Amino acid sequence: MNNPIVKEYSNDYQTQVVDLILAVQQQEYNIKITKDDQPDLFTIEDFYQNGNGNFWVALYGNKVVGTISLLDIGNQEVALRKMFVNKEYRGSKFNTASLLLNNAIKWAREKSIKAIYLGTTPQFLAAHRFYEKNGFASIAHADLPENFPIMKVDKIFYQYLVE
Repeated sequence: MNNPIVKEYSNDYQTQVVDLILAVQQQEYNIKITKDDQPDLFTIEDFYQNGNGNFWVALYGNKVVGTISLLDIGNQEVALRKMFVNKEYRGSKFNTASLLLNNAIKWAREKSIKAIYLGTTPQFLAAHRFYEKNGFASIAHADLPENFPIMKVDKIFYQYLVE
């Protein structure tokens, strides 16, 4: 069984990216968020792929099975955003989440990023464990950088110090 491959985002993946993210948010976790609440999903190249930021997809064949992005928030810091993995591609069988996260951390190191921050929802318990297992430390809202973009659903925050 092959693992997914991680590639830099291009507009060819737009529809699949939006469909994957909305399916996880709305159907799996019953979060009241729509595509209209996430205009960044329709301007990925302009919004994420500049400065020290980027956006990647995990592909299994031609199917987008995962996403991750780093948003440049200045001061050699980035916000980890839009990390979603199709339910069928989670866990050790495919290692999709690890492939995506390791790719993003490698990018951050190459760009001399000091820290990666993220916000998440209380519902994503498996995600909390995943981030903690991968070296992210829970931090208070007050400890976030001034430029960190907080989504209204974000209640739990993490920091990863890039070496």
